[in-house]
Amino acid sequence: MTDSAMVLAEGDSHFPPGIDSFNFADWFSGLSDTALTHMFTTITFGVWASVAVLIVFFLWAYRKPQIVPSKKQWLAESAYGFIRNTVAIDLMGKKTGVRFAPYLATLFLFILVMNFWAIVPGIQVSPNSHIAFPLMLGVLSWVIYMFIGIKQHGFVKFMKITCVPPGAPWFIYPLLVPIEFLQNIILRPVTLALRLFANMFAGHLILLVFILGGFELLNSGNLLIQGLSVFSFAMGIGMTFFELIVIALQAYVFTLLTGMYIQGSLADEH
Repeated sequence: MTDSAMVLAEGDSHFPPGIDSFNFADWFSGLSDTALTHMFTTITFGVWASVAVLIVFFLWAYRKPQIVPSKKQWLAESAYGFIRNTVAIDLMGKKTGVRFAPYLATLFLFILVMNFWAIVPGIQVSPNSHIAFPLMLGVLSWVIYMFIGIKQHGFVKFMKITCVPPGAPWFIYPLLVPIEFLQNIILRPVTLALRLFANMFAGHLILLVFILGGFELLNSGNLLIQGLSVFSFAMGIGMTFFELIVIALQAYVFTLLTGMYIQGSLADEH
């Protein structure tokens, strides 16, 4: 829970949402002489809990694998098969797609679970609403994209394929090549990260406005204004369901774009 939400819960009616709503206190701030100081917040809890949820779930689902899958095994296989079939194989073909399906499925599920914390009571924030985590995921996908492209074509040919549009007249190369280099090499991890970050940040902010706004109206002391808090809380609940759609959609979009980048790095021309 954010500091502002905790203050409102204690009865302070003069604490509107603000930048402090993104200031997450250390869980072990009292242990000033330990290595835990400044290391564990709600955000880091969401990251480590997401990792733990995925590991425990798949270990549990495949503890006793069967040819005819049980319900838990079917659920795990369906989660993996969804990304394998709709992203990896559809974009890269069966032979190549199966090679990259484990990474893409892991990426999708990890982002999905991290996003889900945005609507979990008591947490209500996704680690992806802080730019550091989407940026690292974007950089990881970019490193794979560059490594595969260079390994497949060699550095010089990959740069040519990526930065020189086929069929373009030579005299506009001085204009096109820098643009293509900036777009395909430099900005890809940035755009991947910003798209995920902006959507999760905006969702967190909207939920804060309606939920904390509802507390503010409820504590106003005016009966008419207190009645409006019902509308604010109802909007908060409605936006929570909308956020559930955004949570799944953004995980899928990030994974789909990563798959498209990998497919592009393997192609002979763009």
